[in-house]
Amino acid sequence: MAANDMRSVASLLMILNFAMYVTLLGLGGWAMNRAIDHGFIIGPGFELPAHFSPIYFPMGNAATGFFVTFSLIAGVVGVASVIAGFDYIRSWSSDSRPGAASAAVIAWALTLLSMGFAWKEIELEGRNAALRTMEAFTIILSVTQFLYTVVLYG
Repeated sequence: MAANDMRSVASLLMILNFAMYVTLLGLGGWAMNRAIDHGFIIGPGFELPAHFSPIYFPMGNAATGFFVTFSLIAGVVGVASVIAGFDYIRSWSSDSRPGAASAAVIAWALTLLSMGFAWKEIELEGRNAALRTMEAFTIILSVTQFLYTVVLYG
């Protein structure tokens, strides 16, 4: 009976995390696209601006580039961990558990890294609603991904 309860909890967390990681990827993709379209134009005859950064974002603050970049990485790895977790939930055997658990731990670690940049971005202020939404999703994902990891190990 307890195994079925854990399986249900893992399934619920997996679906929740998948939806949140996909949303995080969508918002991060939008931010990255905007940065590429409206960033520095560098080419023949152009000089680099005085305070050039290769991770420049026209919105947000100094932490935005790092936050968006690591959020995209965490999102891709998070979706991959859900795919590995789906195989484990489907079979619920010890053969697929190590892969799902290790992918979940890696996704959680990258989400924590992204959350650290989100906190820095919050501290520096000056960001738009989409970035605030990304920050909220990252902070919530750090908790739900941790719970998902605990359930997989439990």
